[in-house]
Amino acid sequence: MSSTKEYGNCLEKTRKPPVKVLSSQLREAALSAKMEYCIKRLGRGKSTPLVVSIVWMQGTVVEVQFDQNTVLLLDETGNFLVSGINNIPKGKPCLSLGKYVMVMGVIQSHSPEPVLRAVKIADLSDNAVIHRRMWKYEVEDLQQTLP
Repeated sequence: MSSTKEYGNCLEKTRKPPVKVLSSQLREAALSAKMEYCIKRLGRGKSTPLVVSIVWMQGTVVEVQFDQNTVLLLDETGNFLVSGINNIPKGKPCLSLGKYVMVMGVIQSHSPEPVLRAVKIADLSDNAVIHRRMWKYEVEDLQQTLP
């Protein structure tokens, strides 16, 4: 849920924190009138949908196109595209084929393939086996914890 913070005489609308999601959840999402995406939660607990606009995703680098300002990533449920990679400080060095990375970004599109505008990119390759194995459980745990 967005909120408004006051700084002196200035009001700033804040966004919700990023939500961990899988690419399949975004592909199946419904777009709300507020340009936010309603996704089905993973797991057997809460069945109410989650409303997201900024997400945290992880995946393996499949293709990098610096001239197009994009990278194609693959998580366990499919591909997703990340744009704006040339604007991310320290993001470029980890964008090579086979690297396992975390991306935080704003959803630009969800169909036919999710597209994020990158806000942050981090290399998780040093512990890729553990990160990859645990990712779905992290996503499910967070989604069941959120109201």
